Amino acid sequence: MHKLFLLLFLALCSLASLCAQQNEVYIKAGLLYDSEQNVIIKDKVVHIKGNTIISIGDLNSIPEHAEILDLTEYTVLPGLIDAHTHVLFSQDASEDFSEHSIHSLTMESDAIRALRGSKRAKSYLDVGITTVKDLGNSGLFLDVALRDAINEGTIDGPRIFASGPIMAATGGQVYGVSPKHQDLIDLEYRIINGVEDAKIAVREHVNQKVDLIKICADNIPNNTHLSIAEMKAIVKTAYGYDLTVVAHSITNQSAWNAIHAGVHGIEHGFNLADSTLTLMANKKVFLVPTENSNAYMQTYSKLAGYDNDDLGWVDNYLDRMKSRLTRAIKKGVTIVAGSDNYTDIGGTRGESSKDMFRAYFEAGMKPLDILQSATYLSAVSLNKENEIGTLKSGAKADIIAVKGNVTTDFINTIEDVVFVMRDGKVYLNNLN
Repeated sequence: MHKLFLLLFLALCSLASLCAQQNEVYIKAGLLYDSEQNVIIKDKVVHIKGNTIISIGDLNSIPEHAEILDLTEYTVLPGLIDAHTHVLFSQDASEDFSEHSIHSLTMESDAIRALRGSKRAKSYLDVGITTVKDLGNSGLFLDVALRDAINEGTIDGPRIFASGPIMAATGGQVYGVSPKHQDLIDLEYRIINGVEDAKIAVREHVNQKVDLIKICADNIPNNTHLSIAEMKAIVKTAYGYDLTVVAHSITNQSAWNAIHAGVHGIEHGFNLADSTLTLMANKKVFLVPTENSNAYMQTYSKLAGYDNDDLGWVDNYLDRMKSRLTRAIKKGVTIVAGSDNYTDIGGTRGESSKDMFRAYFEAGMKPLDILQSATYLSAVSLNKENEIGTLKSGAKADIIAVKGNVTTDFINTIEDVVFVMRDGKVYLNNLN
């Protein structure tokens, strides 16, 4: 009997060894993007074993009889990162955010919401986005559940960094709710009532295994906002658990307050003054400018019901966003790419997410700087720069390939994704 077990054990070991050998591949890259140095280099080999990059070498480093994936006709990039998503939330352009939120909370089950979110999640992989930062509007930790389902292989999707419910002042971002139904908002936001409650809220999130904390520094169009003392308590408590804190901010004052409270990043920051941008640069607080392209805004406006005579605000909005982004870059603020595209304007969520690349390009960012914001710098903001957003030894095998020249034809090239690998598994292979 013991001999039978020994033979079975040896057979299993042999099979495991064979699988390990079969799960080793060498990718030949005609062009390879070094996101840390922000340069394109030629003729490199990416050696992958399992879900890990073993090394980046020269073409002559491939051993005999190795499994080779020939991408010499393409540009090889780290998997892209969208640092501001809401995978569990979607609305039509013509819908009111608050009304839709209440409808979702009262008329939709968590199950249907999670199933819809899983379909959106897969669409990110289809366009080369292998990691997302999901920032609330996802019920009571449905984003954490979705993350775990992806990690265990139950469904396909990008690597998710989940914040859980957004921490906010009274009312959250859901406006117009009658006093007797304010409790509904607790199903979507963690409402903070004082400094001690702020500390408790962080601990609640820690027990649910979130990856980071998101707060609302302001609640526009609601008038309430977190105090500096509450935000400081959140940041200090989160820091004790090795969690970063990012702040939703619309007004300049709310961003100023959040930065002084110690947050690590500002999300949106639509109205940042030069003095606030200087403060961000000095304190190394990153900015996620959730921009949209001209084409996106035109489509959104039509779906939202605006007349052609009423579209002057679009140009004004785009000009202001371009000015803010340009000023931030000149001040030395770290730019991290994020879309915030939760409105359905046609196409998949992944396709909508990639509009941020067109928006940054139209606003004047250089192609390689855009790529770095969507890879290495995004990974740095997550304290994961040795694992994702980069192609180097020890990093996760999150690798994509595009057809074209990213420096001279950026938009067409970044939209022509032909190969996607996440964590060593191939999800898309449209090589010619």
